[in-house]
Amino acid sequence: MERVPDDYAPSAGEALSEARRLLGEGRPFHAHEVLEGRWKTAPEEERELWQGLAQICVGLTHLQRGNRRGAAALFTRGADRISSYGMPYEEIARTARSLGDQDDMDAGAAVAVIRDLL
Repeated sequence: MERVPDDYAPSAGEALSEARRLLGEGRPFHAHEVLEGRWKTAPEEERELWQGLAQICVGLTHLQRGNRRGAAALFTRGADRISSYGMPYEEIARTARSLGDQDDMDAGAAVAVIRDLL
């Protein structure tokens, strides 16, 4: 599959919209790349937010690949980064932590839950 160009610099709205679309297609790695594009170009005070969202999407990618331990670690790291940004990010952080605590995480359901919260 095609990757997101290295010089991709979406606005906040574009990044969220595109990440939602990609998650809806079951493509969390590509959603991660979109969010990473925003992270690299965002104002300093927003970078932790975008990095955390990107990490949660990488966690979803690990989950799809059967790496539950890696998924849980990335869900926790991402949640730690975004939890201070208020709603709806606090809810995304709580959900990511909850997904990381589950032994029977279903990848498709996890992707859908995060997509719906974005």
